[in-house]
Amino acid sequence: MNNEHQRSDRAMLHQTELTRTYPCAACGGQLEFDISGQQLRCPFCGAIAAVAAPDGRPRAREFHSTMNEWRALAANSAGPQVTGEWEVVCQSCGGHTTFTGSLTATRCPYCTTPIQRDDVHNAPARLPVDGVVPFAVDEKRGRELVERWVRGRWFAPSEFKAYKRIGSFASVYTAYFTYDADTHTRYRGERGEEYRVQVGSGDNKRTVTKVRWHRASGEVRNDFVDVPVLANDGLDRDKIRELEPWPMDQARQYSPEYVAGHLCRTYDRDAEQSLPEAREWMERSIRSAVERDIGGDRQRIHHLDTAWNRLAYKHLLLPIWLLTVIYANKPFQVYINGITGEVHGERPWSKIKVAVAVLFALAVIAGMIVLLR
Repeated sequence: MNNEHQRSDRAMLHQTELTRTYPCAACGGQLEFDISGQQLRCPFCGAIAAVAAPDGRPRAREFHSTMNEWRALAANSAGPQVTGEWEVVCQSCGGHTTFTGSLTATRCPYCTTPIQRDDVHNAPARLPVDGVVPFAVDEKRGRELVERWVRGRWFAPSEFKAYKRIGSFASVYTAYFTYDADTHTRYRGERGEEYRVQVGSGDNKRTVTKVRWHRASGEVRNDFVDVPVLANDGLDRDKIRELEPWPMDQARQYSPEYVAGHLCRTYDRDAEQSLPEAREWMERSIRSAVERDIGGDRQRIHHLDTAWNRLAYKHLLLPIWLLTVIYANKPFQVYINGITGEVHGERPWSKIKVAVAVLFALAVIAGMIVLLR
């Protein structure tokens, strides 16, 4: 499993630190993945190079057989450290760079050299990355989108809106598992047909809705493709879920060159730990399909028997622009889908602005009452 991804010839591997960088052949600077050009580019001399990645889309792996193989490999191999802090020496300036938790790509804090850990993604004890959806929204566009979102938060404190001075804005590849499944479900239930009747008499005469119930049974088939589950902790899962749908048709086979110059995280939850969230979503979709198949005005489901004929997964890296602002000693984060530009996040509330709005509303109501007298 750990030899499936080709190593780029242009990468410089630092064996003592288990890291890699991408030196520019023209000037000695460091190549980065340029979002606008969708290629590697040197920010110093402008030299460009195509990303060396396998052709084609990433392939899904059969879930159960892959998990069995992975557990056998992991039992005999020590996994890389992906918790706590991992310190390396920058091979460009000699400064010390710290990788925290599941972070696998960062920049040297002293010379800004992009550094990637080379001991994680291909380790036998780790599930390899199958594909990546490269960033399409560049930093300029990302800042425009987040600026528009922040301006639209009317009741946010003015200090929060000054995020350009007090916030951190970064491009991050987050770890996801996506799941494919073919299901066949047999069901038993009831179909309800509504009808209206008049009851009572005189002043109590009224129309009520009643339901005739009929037995229903049948079967439905559901095919699921790329149901996404975020595999990283420490992020607002509900807000990030609102960034969906992800354009999975743009996924490419993985190359670490796509990550050059950007932050990247490996998974905190593996494919087995992430599966229940995907399965819960699929089961809700199956119930909805059964209700549609039953038809009528109302539905009751008494029994479901689902056969999971195929279950597969892919480990993908998906791009997010992340704004983090510390306000009143509390972090607030805004997330941007690095492909579609969808923006969601959290913000603080200004007590003063809310109070002014409430007082203004009360004044308007009081004025209307006076006018209506």
